[in-house]
Amino acid sequence: MRQPSVISRRAAAAAVSLVLASGAVACAGPQDASGKGASGKAEGGPRKGGTLTVLNAEAQEDFDPARLYTSGGGNVPSLVFRTLTTRNREAGAAGTQVVPDLATDTGRPNKDATEWTYTLKDGLKFEDGTPITSADIKYGIERSFAAELSGGAPYLRDWLVGGDTYQGPYKDKGGLASIVVPDAKTIVFKLKKPEGEFPFVATQTQFAPVPQAKDTGAKYEEHPVSSGPYKVVKNENDGQRLVLERNPHWDPKTDEERKAYPDTIDVKSGLDEAVVNQRLSTSAGADAAAVTTDINLGPAELAQVGSDKALAARVGTGHFGYTNYLAFNPKVKPFDNPKVRQAISYAINRTSVVNAAGGSALAEAATTFLPNQASFGYTPYDHFPAGKTGDPAKAKQVLKEAGYPNGLTVTLLHSTAQNRATSPEVATAIQEALAKAGITVKLDGQEPNSFNEKRWSVKDAPGFFLSRWGADWPAGGPFLAPIFDGRQIVTNGSNYNHAQLNDPAVNAEIDEINKLTDLKAAAVRWGALDKKIGEQALDVPLFHPVYKRLVGKDVKNVVISDWTGVLDISQVAVK
Repeated sequence: MRQPSVISRRAAAAAVSLVLASGAVACAGPQDASGKGASGKAEGGPRKGGTLTVLNAEAQEDFDPARLYTSGGGNVPSLVFRTLTTRNREAGAAGTQVVPDLATDTGRPNKDATEWTYTLKDGLKFEDGTPITSADIKYGIERSFAAELSGGAPYLRDWLVGGDTYQGPYKDKGGLASIVVPDAKTIVFKLKKPEGEFPFVATQTQFAPVPQAKDTGAKYEEHPVSSGPYKVVKNENDGQRLVLERNPHWDPKTDEERKAYPDTIDVKSGLDEAVVNQRLSTSAGADAAAVTTDINLGPAELAQVGSDKALAARVGTGHFGYTNYLAFNPKVKPFDNPKVRQAISYAINRTSVVNAAGGSALAEAATTFLPNQASFGYTPYDHFPAGKTGDPAKAKQVLKEAGYPNGLTVTLLHSTAQNRATSPEVATAIQEALAKAGITVKLDGQEPNSFNEKRWSVKDAPGFFLSRWGADWPAGGPFLAPIFDGRQIVTNGSNYNHAQLNDPAVNAEIDEINKLTDLKAAAVRWGALDKKIGEQALDVPLFHPVYKRLVGKDVKNVVISDWTGVLDISQVAVK
């Protein structure tokens, strides 16, 4: 997610917001596909027609498939851009599966997963009625390498043979030789190394077809050529207002995932979060058929919802693969001492941290780095058990063993942003818990840009800071590799390996897991690796966020999967 959206050399801090703003979902919501509301009485199934309004805080900027950093193809973007594969549009854990989209299957690897072949379905067309070919997909990917269209996921630059030097079709007319199109329906990718999770990467919007004759470079975002059920008819103020209408050449027979019930999707952004939640709550006029893809309910609003059964029936709950944690940089004293890191782990009061994050309705305590979902390979462990409220006595004992019988003083970097994740409330909860163990914490609050620059810098990273990470797809690879693979340490840019861990055994295991095309077997290995790394106390997992989103009273068929944790617009219907 650029932050998530996940990341190898990416702007992780922005990623999650991007993933959620363009996102997906995690468990059956207010009304299921049967059309039954909270009362269980039949209200009629979802029907085609009407206008769905989307009320968001963040604008849908850079509406070009090359520049978008999304998970599973995004939410609003996936209405316009189809990709080789996509996320399964089902509720809960079933939604973490990757499924075919433009392709007939999720890809056919060679023996060592260094080559992946896809075949396109029959009957695929752009919004102007012209056929979609494998050459269009190849060109769409190649243009994402152009400097003027940067911003998308970095995987292909790292994975494709020649991807690290290719500069895009505007400068290199010869194209990228590692993407082969032997005919109009076949496309082959040649990789530098085995990548068993390639089908997940093929969900990114960079895999959307782009007809070369219609490419207008940086202006393409104003009217990208649709391959999905909707086409762009209006794009104002760089995505602040986006209006989508039906693409008459989209054939639902070729698309098992998108329901495309509404006739029109009207996306309005740049709105105040409290105002949006109030509008959805009141559901007056067009707001009755409105949703949000990037605005959570806060503690105060949840309290209001809790006393109103009608409102509570319109709240969807989702879980996106995301972990908030305390990061250590062992290159900085005293955090080079494992016992100091362990002492802090024992001292953490996760109850107070969860309360600072908005309470148990919005955060779940974490003791593992991987999120607690099977698709990631979640393996329960708690190497430094502190209970629900911390164990200051044990922390003092370990601190004494570390050579600090009289305690010590440390500085914690955090953001001044009121995000209930890396913010002052969470930092203060940590400060108070550590004080009981004899550890004095000085708080260093920095505005978001400065905060991100410092925590992602090899040169200037402090020894102790709040951080968070979200996955570009629901698997262990994009979670553990950017954070713990020593070969991904970036000395002259954004570095996400906060501990600067470069363990040959860890690196080798990552390579071995990447060879696996059996994703269930890979998940088991990722979970075991997470548990093994956790023994080194390189971070303190704090909590996994929970997303609570309100929808308008006339919104039906809310589907929330565990891929990105918010409602899937492609499934929504309105009365």
